[in-house]
Amino acid sequence: MDHAVFIQTNPKQLTGALVAEHALRRYSRHNDSFEVRLINTEDFPFFREREGQKYLRDGDHWEWLNDDLQSFTPTRFMPPELMGYQGRAVVMDPDIFAAADIWSLLTRDMDGKAILCRMRSGPKGMIDRCWASSVMLLDCERLTHWSVEAQFNAMFTDELDYHDWICLKLEDPESIGTLEAAWNDFDRFTPETRMLHTTRRRTQPWKTGLPVDWRLSERFRLFPPIGWLVRAQRKAFGHYGLLGHYWRHPDRKQENFFFGLLKECLEQGKITEAFLREEMAANHVRHDVFEVLEATPPLAPPDRHPLAA
Repeated sequence: MDHAVFIQTNPKQLTGALVAEHALRRYSRHNDSFEVRLINTEDFPFFREREGQKYLRDGDHWEWLNDDLQSFTPTRFMPPELMGYQGRAVVMDPDIFAAADIWSLLTRDMDGKAILCRMRSGPKGMIDRCWASSVMLLDCERLTHWSVEAQFNAMFTDELDYHDWICLKLEDPESIGTLEAAWNDFDRFTPETRMLHTTRRRTQPWKTGLPVDWRLSERFRLFPPIGWLVRAQRKAFGHYGLLGHYWRHPDRKQENFFFGLLKECLEQGKITEAFLREEMAANHVRHDVFEVLEATPPLAPPDRHPLAA
């Protein structure tokens, strides 16, 4: 098939990825025209082979941990290979949920660009000019230089910096076009949102109350001493020590949207109760998920935006 959407994941974010797949199908009227595929890090041995080794990240050396919440990020660059360097692909993180028909993005005019995406928010976007590779529309024929296993391994020999790779700094600037923010809406949910990205990890709705299982950055450009404190904390208490727990999401609309999608997944058999209980036992999903689902109102019909009046 010439069109596909790829959702990256690892075992910790599998529930999010399955809900994301459901959202894509729910809101599309063109489901026979594109595939949806999950890219799970567990299916690629080269990730496991680097467990515990040091790689170059933002000028520092980090330890590669496959059980880190975001160990899936290098798979953002896999779709061209998986498509045989043909056709169009959208690649997205597992914490992004469609609220509109993805077909309109898959088939849009790319104006000769190889990649369409938006800029990161905050200092990484405004100062560092880092592209948000968490959602990309890709012309796979023009990305034959993407070879993920080789690029991933190059981080461990100091030939490639993770930061430069993930921010698309290795790409020809002329090959990148700007995508509207609505297709990768960072923690903002309005009637204009096309894909909601719950990018603030501490408040991801399905994680509330669980122990934090992601690492803080050791590099803070605006105030470097914070990074020094993070490094000292990590050495003294381990990767996740003293980081506390996930908080409740501050926006009830976003919380209801996610759990409305998850409730439909259960009703349609896309996710089973047994699977969710396994995810709860593994601390991948909040332990009160069934109580939250019981209190979650149904979503508006798929032909309406979830926030439509």
